Amino acid sequence: MRTLGLFFLLLLAPLPALAQTVVATRTIRPQTILTAADVKLIDQGIAGTYVTPDEVIGMEARVALYPGRPIRIDDIGPPALVERNQIVTLIYAAGGLTIATDARALGRGGVGDRLRVMNLSSRSTVTGWVQPDGSVSVSPPSLPVR
Repeated sequence: MRTLGLFFLLLLAPLPALAQTVVATRTIRPQTILTAADVKLIDQGIAGTYVTPDEVIGMEARVALYPGRPIRIDDIGPPALVERNQIVTLIYAAGGLTIATDARALGRGGVGDRLRVMNLSSRSTVTGWVQPDGSVSVSPPSLPVR
């Protein structure tokens, strides 16, 4: 009987949180780079949010973040390398051919973001992906070699 009482006592004991969520500690404006002081963990699992501060530190807020509210996956992204109206190198590379020209960015973007740019020579607008060096690639995806 004593064992049964101990068993029920263990069932009633509070359990540690199984999941955590990253929340903002203060109001954070868009285009602000997040630091360790900007975020904290709460003991509550919320789908579609970050679960460790390491995932968000160094990222850039894309929308306003409010204190105590969870940081959702689409709320932040890599820091922008390219600013709107900045002149960037537009690169097309396929096989052994590489073409580079100047273009004007029509938006902001970080590494891997899709970005519309206007080719300064032809005045045509194309969409490419921001590269780690700040250039924009419009190259077709590479196909596996058979």
